Amino acid sequence: MSVPPPSDQPDPGSMPEAVFAEMLRAARTLLATREPLDAEIGVSEMLGSWWGTRVPGLDVERLLGDGLVAHAQASGSAAGLALLTGISVLGTTVHQRELAEKGSATLIERGVARPAWADLLGHVRPVATYVYGTRFGDTADIICTFRYDGAEPGEHTGEHALIAVVDHNSGSVLRDAWVTAKVDRLLESCRSQAEDGDPLATFSQIRPEHARLLLEDAVEQTDRAVAADAVGPGVTDGSPAAHHALIRSRVRALPRRPRNQVRSTYSRDRRATLAARFLASDAAAELSDSGAASRCVDHIIAFGCDVDADRPLRVSPRKIEAFLLRWLPRRVILLPEEGEAMPHVLAAWIRWAGPRHGLPEVAVNATLDALWEATSAFTTSYPDVSASFGLPPEVLRRLLPDGDLSALPRRMFAFPLLTSDLLAESGEEFAPSTRAGRRALLRLDHFGEYDSPVEHKGKHSTGAPAGSAADPAATEEALDAHERLAERLWEGDPPQLWSAAERLLDHGYERPVVLRMLMEVVEDAEPGEDVAARLDAL
Repeated sequence: MSVPPPSDQPDPGSMPEAVFAEMLRAARTLLATREPLDAEIGVSEMLGSWWGTRVPGLDVERLLGDGLVAHAQASGSAAGLALLTGISVLGTTVHQRELAEKGSATLIERGVARPAWADLLGHVRPVATYVYGTRFGDTADIICTFRYDGAEPGEHTGEHALIAVVDHNSGSVLRDAWVTAKVDRLLESCRSQAEDGDPLATFSQIRPEHARLLLEDAVEQTDRAVAADAVGPGVTDGSPAAHHALIRSRVRALPRRPRNQVRSTYSRDRRATLAARFLASDAAAELSDSGAASRCVDHIIAFGCDVDADRPLRVSPRKIEAFLLRWLPRRVILLPEEGEAMPHVLAAWIRWAGPRHGLPEVAVNATLDALWEATSAFTTSYPDVSASFGLPPEVLRRLLPDGDLSALPRRMFAFPLLTSDLLAESGEEFAPSTRAGRRALLRLDHFGEYDSPVEHKGKHSTGAPAGSAADPAATEEALDAHERLAERLWEGDPPQLWSAAERLLDHGYERPVVLRMLMEVVEDAEPGEDVAARLDAL
């Protein structure tokens, strides 16, 4: 069943009744459906029609999801009950599912007939779970088979498979998803490919708890990427959108990982140990600049951990291209000596990590070929960030000791004096990596006008109270609050902090006022309060 997506952005002042009415008309086809799977797919398509739509200041998911539930209940029709029955199982939030369940009960009490598939809807039991992919590991097809419980003897149990394709080179987001009832044919095709067809193909059965963990991570990463507009075409308007409610429902049907099983992650110490092992290996013996090599391998490991689901040892042609041509230029500032060293460090890493990840020699060589093909584009297109921002290399080193290019704007906002030529020869006195250096920077930054985080008085007013600079205690208290805020901005914790600052700056507020507004939120927050929500409301 195909449901037309909303053609216009929702109006904050009114519910999009025309969209709801169209969906209710489409829901009439649910009444003629006999199989519960068909009903679930149809409802999932409806709930996915607005997924990824963003309107500033509005929770679109709640506005449209809750609005559709209210409209279906108000209709008092069999189609409305069918839609509510589906949303009570497939709703994308607990609140949405509870609302739909209450609405369904209300219509049933009024005598509205339930659809034929209502008793089976949502009552699925996992049968088996698998992973299909290649030894390179660029993508993973997570295959979960289910059947409906409660079917009468002799009835079709509705066995089906959900296939979710996870793209590990793009942050482990969902790239595709579909459902099939031809389970045996699907599994036989995967098995034959892995055993006879493709020497690099892999197919294995995994525990349902592991499948749930993989899918939960993929759903979470996809939601983050959608919220940040960081996904390519086909995700929010393709099969992942149409199936995103169904995927979430099936994830909830899978057993949870036992609490005593902790997910293996690469801590900072573990990353450092891995880097040290590589640098001490024969593969890294010919790297001439050990300092540059150390910094380069830190970036390689960071990409593998942060983007590739904690798999720094995995190498492949696609992953190398994604790292070298997309992630590095957008996220990392490489000093000239690091830029020259990076391809050679990466080649040594491929030779060292590939066999440890289980790659045969032919696959390692294919990855090296991809590296050398990409090197020319990397060396000619990698941006000269120092020239782009007009910052001397020593200033960049201070602002980006970790090379995180995405942090540059918020760190310049937190410590603008770091970009001044006056501090170019200051040594460690104004180093933001030390508490004394941060304090010295902020004290110099104040000049008596940021003496207390008082309520702002306007877009272009400092709001500093007269005589506040004469109170040393008030000055130190203000510096304490400013330092806590600056540390948060430096680390990007929470991400909503810098987003709020950018938004306020765009609206014309001057930096001193923005600092005070942010401090008010951060300093006044009660323990356990959702600071991110308050920042979003600024």
